[in-house]
Order: sequence, then C-alpha cells, then structure tokens
Amino acid sequence: MTAPLFAPFRIRSVEFANRIGVSPMCQYSSKDGFANDWHLVHLGSRAQGGAGLVATEAAAVLPEGRISPDDLGIWKDEHIPALARIAGFLHGQGVRAGMQLAHAGRKASTKSPFVGTGAVLPEDGGWQPVAPSAIAFAPNYPMPAALEQSGIGAVVDGFRNAAIRALEAGFDFVEIHAAHGYLLHEFLSPLSNHRTDSYGGGFANRTRLLIEVVDAVRRVWPERLPLFVRISATDWAEGGWNIDESVQLAAVLREHAVDLVDCSSAGLVADARIPVAPGYQVGFAARIRREAGVATAAVGLITEPAQANQIVAAGEADFVFLARAMLRDPYWPLHAAAALGESAAWPKQYLRAASPNSPARRPLILD
Repeated sequence: MTAPLFAPFRIRSVEFANRIGVSPMCQYSSKDGFANDWHLVHLGSRAQGGAGLVATEAAAVLPEGRISPDDLGIWKDEHIPALARIAGFLHGQGVRAGMQLAHAGRKASTKSPFVGTGAVLPEDGGWQPVAPSAIAFAPNYPMPAALEQSGIGAVVDGFRNAAIRALEAGFDFVEIHAAHGYLLHEFLSPLSNHRTDSYGGGFANRTRLLIEVVDAVRRVWPERLPLFVRISATDWAEGGWNIDESVQLAAVLREHAVDLVDCSSAGLVADARIPVAPGYQVGFAARIRREAGVATAAVGLITEPAQANQIVAAGEADFVFLARAMLRDPYWPLHAAAALGESAAWPKQYLRAASPNSPARRPLILD
C-alpha cells in the first residue's frame, strides 16, 4: 500500500503527485524584483528532488511591499518571462509550481540578512513602509505610515494584478501570504491594528482586507486552479491573534473559494515566546482542518520521513511543507520514499544513483 505521504492529492483540476511541498523561502537575491539563475537553480533542484509542489519565495505585489531591496517581485509585467522560465522547468520535472504573493507591510524597507538588520534608509535605497497603524515592528525598524483608503485599494489591486501575472507565467496555484507579521497579518492582529474605521476593531473588520484580497484574486484566478492562503495561526503573544480566530477565519476563507490553509505561526511581534519543538505547529493544521473543513498544510520542524508520513496518515494535515529540511537536502522526498519503502521517480539523468541494485547503476563509459 502507498504510504499516505506519497498518495496523490487533487485540488480542483490540479493533481499533486504526493503530499510533500517546498515552502516559500526568501532568497534575497533579486535586483529590482527580477528572478534570475539563482532562483531557477534553487527551485529547480528541489523539483528534481521529487516534491509534489514547489512554491516561490514571497513575491512582492508592489515595490514598497518588498521586505528588502533584494526581494523577488511580481509588480510589473517585465517580471513575467523569468518567472515563466522557472515554472516551465518545474513542470518539466513533473512538479506543480506555485507563487506566493506578498506585501511586507511594516517589515518592509529592511536589510537582507546577508547585510545586517534594521531599516534601509531612503538615502540607501529604502522607502516608506505602510501598515494598518503607525506602529513599528521593533526599535530598529522603520516607522510605517498608516494606510488610507486609497492605499488599501492599491494593495488589493496589487494582489489582483500579481495573480494575473502569475497565471501568465504558467503557475498552477498561488498562495496569498497573510502570515509572519507582514501586511495582511498586521491587519488581522489587534497588536498591530489599532484602526477605528471599517478595517479595525472586531474580527470582521480586521479580516476585511484579507477577504477583499482573496476575492480580488479569485475573480482573476481561474476556477479550475487552486488558491492557498498562508496564515500565522497564533501570534504567541498575549492579546494577539490566536488559534480560535484562525479556525473562524479558515471557515470564512473556505466560503470565499480558498482551497488550502497553510498553517504557520508567529512573526508579528519581536518578543513572542514560541515553544519550538519538532512538529510544534502541526496541531494548528489539524484543528483548522477538523473544525473549519478546509484542506491544510502543516509546517515547522518536520524533518523525518516517518514524522511527515504520520501527520498525513493521522489526518492532521493534507500536506507537509518543508523549508530548512529542503535546504539541507534538495532530494529529501526521494530519500523519504526509500525510507518508507516507496518507489519514486528519479530524474532519468540520475537513475544510476537511485539504488545500489538499480540496473541503471552501471559504470559510466567515457568515449
């Protein structure tokens, strides 16, 4: 019998070969938002490794929505060709390709981790970040400007237009990034959203922008293709966004044609106390799946094949999305298949290494 981790899964018209996903992981290697050879090799090597889906890093839907000046972008049509090249290569490996659409909010205009921490000043190429309220993430971060109604409309338009470009580039799904303390998460949490208008206060108001973004994206994203949303299920901070609200939100997202909730946590406040341990976020995916009736992905310190397989087998999540484990080993899915006694489709160019007993493992003859 097929191990649950390697069972196919269909969402709308898209079938994923297995339940292993490569999570979006910022590479901080773009110039003016353009994808380049680094992104092709980084994402392409994970596709060769046998994952069912591979997602790009957070792609900024507006230039001011970048975390750093080195972030990937999808705010202009000129970004499409390089992204299409990547999507095409992923498809050539039998992998479903996804794009994460993002706006960094108050965590924008900051240094990439290769450079340091804190704000990038305007004279050094930085810009004015925006947020629901004028509250900085940390003392060394820039002070954001509170978004006015026109700015909120521009954000919604930015996500919609980015989805159109992702479709043109050939991606199979898009994921709206509403986690990790970025703009849409900032609107969700009362710790960062102190507004008194229709976008602040109670649950319906704080979730309004995310729902408007989801609806705008779904209007231009074909009905046949999946739509994901990544959330932080809890802020891990008193008075912040919590798992009860996440369950409620997930049920609303399902009604707005969201197909999968990618369940992460934290990122909103700098002093969150997070009980990090193997699989520490799986319970969020399990509860949301059970109570909101929507497919989920589990993330966070999932590193071992048996652990990942058990998450799917127990019905705690429909997918496991891996990040650091994939950085350490791009061929994690192929190795997991061997550990679980499953067959896996190795790239034909690598078949000679697939198994010590493989008939393809013959001496290489050089002419």
